[in-house]
Amino acid sequence: MINSEKFTKFNQKKKGGEKKVLISIPLLILTLILFVLYNNDTNNSIWLVLMIMSGLVTLAVFAMGMSEFINVKKSFKTEVLQEMFKTLIPDVEYHPDMGLSESEVYSSEFLKHADRFHSEDYIAGSIEDVRFYSSDLRLEERHVQHTKNGTRVYYVTYFLGRVFRFDFNKEFTGNLQVLETGSPYSRRKFEKVKMESVDFNKKFKIFAEEEITAFYILTPDIMEAIFNLEQRNPGRISMSFLGDHLYVAINNNRDTFELKMFRNVDESVIEEFKQDLLVIKDFIVSLKLNNKLFKKN
Repeated sequence: MINSEKFTKFNQKKKGGEKKVLISIPLLILTLILFVLYNNDTNNSIWLVLMIMSGLVTLAVFAMGMSEFINVKKSFKTEVLQEMFKTLIPDVEYHPDMGLSESEVYSSEFLKHADRFHSEDYIAGSIEDVRFYSSDLRLEERHVQHTKNGTRVYYVTYFLGRVFRFDFNKEFTGNLQVLETGSPYSRRKFEKVKMESVDFNKKFKIFAEEEITAFYILTPDIMEAIFNLEQRNPGRISMSFLGDHLYVAINNNRDTFELKMFRNVDESVIEEFKQDLLVIKDFIVSLKLNNKLFKKN
C-alpha cells in the first residue's frame, strides 16, 4: 500500500511546514509585546516600526508554513489515497478538488440551502452493482450583527460532514425521509409517521408522502441496521429515499481524508482513511441495497 520511504518523505515535508507554524507563535508573542510597549510609549515611534516589522515577519512565516502543509496534503491525496482507493474499489473515481454539485446535494431534500457552499473529495464507483457518489461538504449560513461600532457580517457552519448518493434499480411507491434532527426541505406533502418501534421513534423522525411507504421500506431489519449505522458513525444522520436514489448525510463536524498537523503519517492514518472509505460499503450491505428488497412488482 505505502512503503516506509513514502512515510518518511511525507513526514519530512510535513514537518518543514509545521516548524514554520511553530516559529510563528513566539514571533506573534513578540509582536504583541511590542504592541503593548507602543501603547505605553506612543511618543517613541521605534516601537511602532518594530511592531510592524515583527507582524509582517510573523504573517510571512505562518503563511509559508501553512502553504507547505497544504501542498503536502494535496500530494498525499494524489500519490497515496488515489492508489489506495483503487485497491479497495477497482472502478473508483477520486477527485480531491471536486465535489457533488449544489443541485445534487439539495436534491436530497433534507439540507437547507447555504449562503456558502463548499464540496470536495468526490468519490464515485460501484460496490456489488450499486452505484454510489459521495463528497465532503461544508455549508455555512450568513449572519449580520448590528453594533454601536457598525455592522459585522460573519458565517456559521451548520453542516460539516459527508453526503452520499446511492443509485439502484429499486422503485418506491412514495418518498421517505429518516432524520435524526431537523425536517424535510421540500414542497412534497410529507407527513410524520410513527413506527412500531418506540426506540426508533425516539431516535429518528420519519416523514413520508404515503404512510405505507414507511412500513414497506423500514422493516424491523432495516430499522435495526439504521440504528447500528448511527452508532458506528458518530454525528447526526439523515436519509432520503427518493425515486430510485438513496441520499445519506452524516453531519459529524469532520473533514474526511485530511492529514492532521503535528501527527505523523503512519499505518494508523492509512487505516483510518481506509475505514472512512469503506463506510460506503457498510451502508450498501447493511441497508441491503444490493438485493431486491425494495423492488416493486
